[in-house]
Amino acid sequence: MTSFDSSSPQINVWRMLLALAVVFVMLATTGWTATRHGRESTALQASLSAWEQGSVGGHRLPDPDAGPARLTRFFASLTVQQRDALARRYPLAVGNMNGAPPGLRYRANRVALAQAVRTERDRMSDARLSRAGQQVAGKRMHRFESMLRNGRQILAFDPDGSGRAAEVFGDLDRAERISVIVPGVDTNLLTFQRTYRGYSAPVGMAGSLYAAERAASPTTRTAVIAWADYTAPAGLGIDSATAMRAEDGAVRLNALLRALPGRAPVSLFCHSYGSVVCGVAAHDLPQRVADIAVAGSPGMRVAKAEHLGTPARVWAMRDATDWIQDVPYLEFGGLGHGADPVSPAFGARVLSARDADGHAGYFAPGTDSLRNFADIGVGAYDAVRCADEDGACRVGLSGASMAGRA
Repeated sequence: MTSFDSSSPQINVWRMLLALAVVFVMLATTGWTATRHGRESTALQASLSAWEQGSVGGHRLPDPDAGPARLTRFFASLTVQQRDALARRYPLAVGNMNGAPPGLRYRANRVALAQAVRTERDRMSDARLSRAGQQVAGKRMHRFESMLRNGRQILAFDPDGSGRAAEVFGDLDRAERISVIVPGVDTNLLTFQRTYRGYSAPVGMAGSLYAAERAASPTTRTAVIAWADYTAPAGLGIDSATAMRAEDGAVRLNALLRALPGRAPVSLFCHSYGSVVCGVAAHDLPQRVADIAVAGSPGMRVAKAEHLGTPARVWAMRDATDWIQDVPYLEFGGLGHGADPVSPAFGARVLSARDADGHAGYFAPGTDSLRNFADIGVGAYDAVRCADEDGACRVGLSGASMAGRA
Protein backbone atom coordinates (compact mmCIF):
# COMPACT_ATOMS: atom_id res chain seq x y z
CA MET A 1 0.00 0.00 0.00
CA THR A 2 2.81 2.44 -0.68
CA SER A 3 4.40 2.41 -4.09
CA PHE A 4 1.99 -0.44 -4.98
CA ASP A 5 -0.53 1.02 -7.37
CA SER A 6 -2.65 -0.20 -10.22
CA SER A 7 -4.59 1.14 -13.15
CA SER A 8 -7.51 -1.01 -11.98
CA PRO A 9 -8.67 0.05 -8.48
CA GLN A 10 -11.44 -2.53 -8.50
CA ILE A 11 -8.90 -5.33 -8.78
CA ASN A 12 -7.05 -4.02 -5.73
CA VAL A 13 -10.24 -3.78 -3.73
CA TRP A 14 -11.23 -7.33 -4.59
CA ARG A 15 -7.77 -8.55 -3.66
CA MET A 16 -8.14 -6.96 -0.25
CA LEU A 17 -11.61 -8.39 0.22
CA LEU A 18 -10.40 -11.82 -0.87
CA ALA A 19 -7.49 -11.64 1.56
CA LEU A 20 -9.86 -10.73 4.38
CA ALA A 21 -12.20 -13.58 3.43
CA VAL A 22 -9.33 -16.09 3.45
CA VAL A 23 -8.26 -15.00 6.92
CA PHE A 24 -11.82 -15.13 8.25
CA VAL A 25 -11.96 -18.75 7.09
CA MET A 26 -8.66 -19.42 8.87
CA LEU A 27 -10.02 -17.87 12.04
CA ALA A 28 -13.18 -19.94 11.90
CA THR A 29 -11.48 -23.27 11.18
CA THR A 30 -8.09 -23.19 12.85
CA GLY A 31 -8.05 -20.29 15.29
CA TRP A 32 -5.65 -17.37 15.32
CA THR A 33 -2.17 -18.60 16.16
CA ALA A 34 1.30 -17.13 15.84
CA THR A 35 4.52 -19.13 15.72
CA ARG A 36 7.81 -17.52 16.58
CA HIS A 37 10.64 -19.10 14.62
CA GLY A 38 14.28 -18.94 15.58
CA ARG A 39 16.11 -16.30 13.58
CA GLU A 40 18.67 -17.47 11.08
CA SER A 41 22.16 -16.04 11.17
CA THR A 42 22.48 -12.90 9.06
CA ALA A 43 25.32 -10.56 8.18
CA LEU A 44 23.96 -7.94 10.58
CA GLN A 45 23.63 -10.43 13.43
CA ALA A 46 27.17 -11.68 12.73
CA SER A 47 28.47 -8.11 12.94
CA LEU A 48 26.61 -7.53 16.21
CA SER A 49 27.97 -10.79 17.65
CA ALA A 50 31.51 -9.76 16.71
CA TRP A 51 30.92 -6.35 18.33
CA GLU A 52 29.82 -8.06 21.56
CA GLN A 53 33.17 -9.85 21.69
CA GLY A 54 35.22 -6.78 20.76
CA SER A 55 37.07 -4.10 22.67
CA VAL A 56 38.57 -0.64 22.21
CA GLY A 57 41.33 0.92 24.26
CA GLY A 58 41.48 -2.20 26.40
CA HIS A 59 37.78 -1.96 27.37
CA ARG A 60 34.87 -4.12 26.29
CA LEU A 61 32.42 -2.56 23.89
CA PRO A 62 28.99 -1.66 25.31
CA ASP A 63 25.87 -3.73 24.71
CA PRO A 64 24.65 -2.80 21.19
CA ASP A 65 21.09 -2.84 22.56
CA ALA A 66 21.90 -0.29 25.24
CA GLY A 67 19.85 2.88 25.23
CA PRO A 68 20.82 5.54 22.69
CA ALA A 69 21.97 7.94 25.43
CA ARG A 70 24.45 5.33 26.74
CA LEU A 71 25.79 4.64 23.24
CA THR A 72 26.02 8.35 22.43
CA ARG A 73 28.17 8.87 25.53
CA PHE A 74 30.34 5.91 24.57
CA PHE A 75 31.07 7.17 21.06
CA ALA A 76 31.68 10.70 22.38
CA SER A 77 34.38 9.29 24.68
CA LEU A 78 36.39 7.88 21.74
CA THR A 79 38.95 9.50 19.49
CA VAL A 80 38.15 10.03 15.82
CA GLN A 81 40.57 7.23 14.96
CA GLN A 82 38.88 4.83 17.39
CA ARG A 83 35.42 5.60 16.01
CA ASP A 84 36.56 5.10 12.42
CA ALA A 85 38.27 1.83 13.34
CA LEU A 86 35.02 0.51 14.85
CA ALA A 87 33.10 1.54 11.74
CA ARG A 88 35.53 -0.39 9.52
CA ARG A 89 35.67 -3.42 11.82
CA TYR A 90 31.93 -3.74 12.53
CA PRO A 91 30.26 -1.83 9.68
CA LEU A 92 26.78 -3.32 9.86
CA ALA A 93 26.68 -3.10 13.66
CA VAL A 94 27.77 0.55 13.75
CA GLY A 95 25.79 1.49 10.65
CA ASN A 96 22.53 0.36 12.28
CA MET A 97 23.27 1.38 15.86
CA ASN A 98 20.86 3.89 17.34
CA GLY A 99 23.01 6.23 19.40
CA ALA A 100 26.01 6.21 17.08
CA PRO A 101 26.68 9.63 15.49
CA PRO A 102 24.94 9.98 12.12
CA GLY A 103 28.18 10.78 10.29
CA LEU A 104 29.79 7.64 11.66
CA ARG A 105 26.80 5.57 10.60
CA TYR A 106 27.06 6.97 7.08
CA ARG A 107 30.74 5.95 6.91
CA ALA A 108 30.07 2.49 8.36
CA ASN A 109 27.28 1.87 5.88
CA ARG A 110 29.54 2.83 2.99
CA VAL A 111 31.86 0.03 4.11
CA ALA A 112 28.91 -2.36 4.46
CA LEU A 113 27.54 -1.42 1.04
CA ALA A 114 30.91 -1.97 -0.62
CA GLN A 115 31.04 -5.43 0.96
CA ALA A 116 27.49 -6.15 -0.20
CA VAL A 117 28.38 -5.12 -3.76
CA ARG A 118 31.18 -7.69 -3.80
CA THR A 119 28.89 -10.37 -2.39
CA GLU A 120 26.20 -9.80 -5.02
CA ARG A 121 28.77 -9.63 -7.82
CA ASP A 122 29.97 -13.09 -6.82
CA ARG A 123 26.39 -14.34 -6.68
CA MET A 124 25.78 -13.16 -10.24
CA SER A 125 28.10 -15.91 -11.50
CA ASP A 126 27.30 -18.52 -8.84
CA ALA A 127 26.37 -21.70 -10.72
CA ARG A 128 24.36 -22.90 -7.71
CA LEU A 129 21.81 -20.13 -8.32
CA SER A 130 19.12 -20.23 -10.96
CA ARG A 131 19.22 -17.73 -13.78
CA ALA A 132 16.50 -15.77 -12.00
CA GLY A 133 18.53 -15.81 -8.80
CA GLN A 134 21.57 -14.48 -10.63
CA GLN A 135 19.47 -11.70 -12.13
CA VAL A 136 18.18 -10.68 -8.71
CA ALA A 137 21.79 -10.58 -7.49
CA GLY A 138 22.60 -8.24 -10.35
CA LYS A 139 19.72 -5.94 -9.46
CA ARG A 140 20.79 -5.87 -5.83
CA MET A 141 24.39 -5.13 -6.81
CA HIS A 142 23.31 -2.17 -8.93
CA ARG A 143 21.08 -0.88 -6.13
CA PHE A 144 23.95 -1.03 -3.64
CA GLU A 145 26.30 0.68 -6.10
CA SER A 146 23.81 3.52 -6.52
CA MET A 147 23.55 3.91 -2.74
CA LEU A 148 27.34 4.40 -2.65
CA ARG A 149 27.33 7.25 -5.16
CA ASN A 150 27.29 11.03 -4.74
CA GLY A 151 27.95 11.13 -1.01
CA ARG A 152 24.56 9.70 -0.09
CA GLN A 153 23.88 9.58 3.66
CA ILE A 154 22.72 6.04 4.42
CA LEU A 155 21.57 5.95 8.05
CA ALA A 156 20.60 2.25 8.10
CA PHE A 157 21.36 -0.70 5.85
CA ASP A 158 20.56 -4.38 6.26
CA PRO A 159 21.00 -6.56 3.14
CA ASP A 160 19.33 -9.64 4.61
CA GLY A 161 16.27 -10.96 2.81
CA SER A 162 14.36 -8.21 1.03
CA GLY A 163 16.44 -5.73 3.02
CA ARG A 164 15.96 -2.52 5.00
CA ALA A 165 17.43 0.95 4.65
CA ALA A 166 17.14 4.59 5.68
CA GLU A 167 18.62 7.68 4.05
CA VAL A 168 19.03 11.26 5.26
CA PHE A 169 18.59 14.41 3.18
CA GLY A 170 20.13 17.48 4.82
CA ASP A 171 22.23 17.91 7.96
CA LEU A 172 20.65 15.78 10.67
CA ASP A 173 22.97 17.06 13.42
CA ARG A 174 22.18 20.75 12.78
CA ALA A 175 18.53 20.46 11.76
CA GLU A 176 15.96 22.78 13.33
CA ARG A 177 13.11 20.60 12.02
CA ILE A 178 13.23 16.87 11.16
CA SER A 179 10.79 15.01 8.93
CA VAL A 180 10.54 11.22 8.79
CA ILE A 181 8.78 9.46 5.91
CA VAL A 182 7.26 6.09 6.79
CA PRO A 183 6.29 4.11 3.64
CA GLY A 184 4.06 1.07 3.32
CA VAL A 185 3.52 -2.16 1.39
CA ASP A 186 6.15 -3.49 -1.03
CA THR A 187 8.96 -1.37 0.41
CA ASN A 188 12.33 -3.12 0.27
CA LEU A 189 15.86 -2.47 -0.96
CA LEU A 190 14.93 -2.90 -4.61
CA THR A 191 11.99 -0.49 -4.31
CA PHE A 192 13.79 1.96 -2.00
CA GLN A 193 14.21 4.19 -5.03
CA ARG A 194 12.77 4.14 -8.54
CA THR A 195 13.62 5.69 -11.88
CA TYR A 196 10.06 5.49 -13.20
CA ARG A 197 7.45 6.96 -10.83
CA GLY A 198 10.25 8.04 -8.55
CA TYR A 199 8.01 9.98 -6.15
CA SER A 200 6.25 6.74 -5.21
CA ALA A 201 9.44 5.35 -3.60
CA PRO A 202 10.93 6.41 -0.22
CA VAL A 203 14.02 8.10 -1.69
CA GLY A 204 11.95 10.07 -4.19
CA MET A 205 9.43 11.00 -1.51
CA ALA A 206 12.15 12.27 0.81
CA GLY A 207 14.05 14.18 -1.87
CA SER A 208 10.84 15.84 -3.04
CA LEU A 209 9.81 16.79 0.51
CA TYR A 210 13.29 18.13 1.33
CA ALA A 211 13.23 20.39 -1.75
CA ALA A 212 9.70 21.57 -0.92
CA GLU A 213 10.65 22.36 2.68
CA ARG A 214 13.62 24.41 1.56
CA ALA A 215 11.38 26.30 -0.85
CA ALA A 216 8.75 26.88 1.85
CA SER A 217 11.29 28.23 4.34
CA PRO A 218 14.80 28.80 2.95
CA THR A 219 16.14 29.96 6.34
CA THR A 220 14.96 26.89 8.26
CA ARG A 221 17.53 24.10 8.55
CA THR A 222 15.65 20.92 7.80
CA ALA A 223 16.49 17.24 7.45
CA VAL A 224 14.30 14.53 5.93
CA ILE A 225 14.70 10.80 6.54
CA ALA A 226 13.50 8.22 4.03
CA TRP A 227 12.83 5.51 6.61
CA ALA A 228 12.39 2.04 5.13
CA ASP A 229 14.01 0.33 8.11
CA TYR A 230 11.24 -2.16 8.85
CA THR A 231 9.99 -5.29 7.08
CA ALA A 232 6.93 -4.08 5.18
CA PRO A 233 4.19 -6.41 3.92
CA ALA A 234 4.69 -7.72 0.40
CA GLY A 235 1.60 -7.08 -1.69
CA LEU A 236 -2.03 -7.08 -0.62
CA GLY A 237 -2.62 -10.09 1.59
CA ILE A 238 -2.80 -11.22 5.18
CA ASP A 239 0.24 -9.21 6.30
CA SER A 240 -1.16 -5.97 4.88
CA ALA A 241 -4.60 -6.65 6.41
CA THR A 242 -3.22 -7.06 9.94
CA ALA A 243 -0.91 -5.09 12.23
CA MET A 244 1.75 -7.77 12.61
CA ARG A 245 4.32 -5.99 10.43
CA ALA A 246 3.27 -2.65 11.88
CA GLU A 247 3.94 -3.76 15.45
CA ASP A 248 7.56 -4.60 14.67
CA GLY A 249 7.84 -1.45 12.57
CA ALA A 250 6.51 0.67 15.41
CA VAL A 251 9.21 -0.60 17.77
CA ARG A 252 11.90 0.16 15.20
CA LEU A 253 10.43 3.58 14.42
CA ASN A 254 10.38 4.62 18.07
CA ALA A 255 13.96 3.37 18.49
CA LEU A 256 15.02 5.65 15.64
CA LEU A 257 13.12 8.65 17.00
CA ARG A 258 14.65 8.30 20.48
CA ALA A 259 18.13 8.22 18.98
CA LEU A 260 17.83 11.31 16.76
CA PRO A 261 20.42 13.96 17.63
CA GLY A 262 19.50 17.33 19.08
CA ARG A 263 16.09 18.51 20.19
CA ALA A 264 14.49 19.59 16.91
CA PRO A 265 10.75 18.95 16.55
CA VAL A 266 9.93 15.90 14.44
CA SER A 267 7.09 15.41 11.95
CA LEU A 268 6.05 11.96 10.73
CA PHE A 269 4.70 11.56 7.19
CA CYS A 270 3.08 8.16 6.95
CA HIS A 271 1.91 6.81 3.61
CA SER A 272 -0.58 3.95 3.18
CA TYR A 273 0.40 0.97 5.42
CA GLY A 274 3.01 3.31 6.91
CA SER A 275 0.10 5.05 8.62
CA VAL A 276 -0.68 1.76 10.36
CA VAL A 277 2.91 1.72 11.63
CA CYS A 278 2.56 5.30 12.86
CA GLY A 279 -0.79 4.54 14.48
CA VAL A 280 0.64 1.60 16.43
CA ALA A 281 3.72 3.64 17.40
CA ALA A 282 1.77 6.74 18.43
CA HIS A 283 1.22 6.01 22.12
CA ASP A 284 4.96 5.55 22.70
CA LEU A 285 6.33 8.41 20.59
CA PRO A 286 8.91 10.74 22.15
CA GLN A 287 7.56 14.14 23.16
CA ARG A 288 9.55 15.86 20.41
CA VAL A 289 7.23 14.36 17.77
CA ALA A 290 4.99 17.30 16.96
CA ASP A 291 3.00 15.98 14.00
CA ILE A 292 1.69 12.76 12.47
CA ALA A 293 0.46 13.30 8.92
CA VAL A 294 -1.07 10.36 7.06
CA ALA A 295 -1.86 10.06 3.36
CA GLY A 296 -3.80 7.33 1.56
CA SER A 297 -4.34 5.58 4.88
CA PRO A 298 -6.19 2.25 5.31
CA GLY A 299 -6.64 3.18 9.00
CA MET A 300 -4.52 3.74 12.10
CA ARG A 301 -5.86 0.91 14.31
CA VAL A 302 -8.05 3.26 16.35
CA ALA A 303 -11.59 4.66 16.02
CA LYS A 304 -10.62 8.26 16.79
CA ALA A 305 -7.47 10.35 16.64
CA GLU A 306 -7.67 11.02 20.37
CA HIS A 307 -7.31 7.28 21.01
CA LEU A 308 -3.78 7.32 19.53
CA GLY A 309 -2.52 8.46 22.92
CA THR A 310 -0.18 11.18 21.68
CA PRO A 311 -0.13 14.97 22.05
CA ALA A 312 1.15 15.25 18.47
CA ARG A 313 -1.11 16.98 15.95
CA VAL A 314 -2.80 14.41 13.69
CA TRP A 315 -3.28 15.34 10.03
CA ALA A 316 -4.88 13.27 7.26
CA MET A 317 -5.42 13.54 3.53
CA ARG A 318 -6.66 11.45 0.63
CA ASP A 319 -6.95 12.48 -2.97
CA ALA A 320 -10.16 11.84 -4.89
CA THR A 321 -8.54 9.30 -7.23
CA ASP A 322 -6.96 7.12 -4.55
CA TRP A 323 -8.33 3.55 -4.67
CA ILE A 324 -7.66 3.13 -0.94
CA GLN A 325 -10.99 4.86 -0.26
CA ASP A 326 -12.75 1.69 -1.43
CA VAL A 327 -11.16 -0.71 1.07
CA PRO A 328 -13.26 -1.74 4.10
CA TYR A 329 -12.58 0.70 6.95
CA LEU A 330 -13.14 -1.77 9.76
CA GLU A 331 -11.30 -3.85 12.33
CA PHE A 332 -12.50 -7.26 13.46
CA GLY A 333 -10.45 -9.98 15.11
CA GLY A 334 -7.22 -8.22 14.18
CA LEU A 335 -8.20 -7.81 10.54
CA GLY A 336 -8.49 -4.40 8.95
CA HIS A 337 -7.14 -1.16 10.36
CA GLY A 338 -10.14 0.67 11.77
CA ALA A 339 -11.77 3.99 11.01
CA ASP A 340 -11.10 6.18 8.01
CA PRO A 341 -8.68 8.95 9.13
CA VAL A 342 -10.25 11.53 6.79
CA SER A 343 -13.78 10.93 8.12
CA PRO A 344 -15.18 13.73 10.32
CA ALA A 345 -15.78 11.30 13.18
CA PHE A 346 -12.09 10.37 13.35
CA GLY A 347 -11.09 13.87 14.38
CA ALA A 348 -7.90 14.45 12.37
CA ARG A 349 -7.09 17.76 10.72
CA VAL A 350 -8.05 16.99 7.12
CA LEU A 351 -5.78 18.53 4.48
CA SER A 352 -6.18 19.20 0.78
CA ALA A 353 -4.56 16.71 -1.59
CA ARG A 354 -5.61 18.55 -4.75
CA ASP A 355 -3.64 17.60 -7.89
CA ALA A 356 -2.26 14.40 -6.32
CA ASP A 357 -2.82 11.48 -8.69
CA GLY A 358 -3.77 8.04 -7.42
CA HIS A 359 -2.45 6.21 -4.39
CA ALA A 360 1.21 6.98 -4.98
CA GLY A 361 1.10 10.64 -6.00
CA TYR A 362 1.16 12.52 -2.71
CA PHE A 363 4.81 13.59 -2.91
CA ALA A 364 4.75 14.79 -6.52
CA PRO A 365 5.83 18.42 -7.03
CA GLY A 366 3.00 20.84 -7.74
CA THR A 367 0.45 19.08 -5.52
CA ASP A 368 -1.35 20.50 -2.50
CA SER A 369 -0.37 17.34 -0.66
CA LEU A 370 3.38 18.03 -1.01
CA ARG A 371 2.97 21.73 -0.22
CA ASN A 372 1.01 20.84 2.91
CA PHE A 373 3.61 18.30 3.99
CA ALA A 374 6.34 20.89 3.52
CA ASP A 375 4.49 23.53 5.55
CA ILE A 376 3.97 21.05 8.37
CA GLY A 377 7.60 19.98 8.14
CA VAL A 378 8.89 23.54 8.65
CA GLY A 379 6.23 24.43 11.22
CA ALA A 380 4.26 26.82 8.97
CA TYR A 381 0.92 25.60 10.25
CA ASP A 382 -1.02 28.72 9.32
CA ALA A 383 -0.09 28.16 5.66
CA VAL A 384 -1.57 24.68 5.27
CA ARG A 385 -4.52 24.23 2.93
CA CYS A 386 -7.50 22.38 4.36
CA ALA A 387 -9.71 19.95 2.48
CA ASP A 388 -12.73 22.19 3.12
CA GLU A 389 -13.23 25.86 2.42
CA ASP A 390 -13.74 27.00 6.02
CA GLY A 391 -10.17 26.24 7.19
CA ALA A 392 -11.29 23.73 9.82
CA CYS A 393 -7.92 21.96 9.82
CA ARG A 394 -6.24 25.09 11.24
CA VAL A 395 -8.70 25.68 14.09
CA GLY A 396 -7.10 25.83 17.52
CA LEU A 397 -3.51 25.67 16.32
CA SER A 398 -1.08 27.25 18.77
CA GLY A 399 2.46 28.37 18.08
CA ALA A 400 2.90 30.91 15.33
CA SER A 401 4.15 29.90 11.93
CA MET A 402 7.93 29.68 11.52
CA ALA A 403 7.60 30.27 7.81
CA GLY A 404 5.08 31.19 5.17
CA ARG A 405 4.69 30.12 1.62
CA ALA A 406 6.25 32.60 -0.79
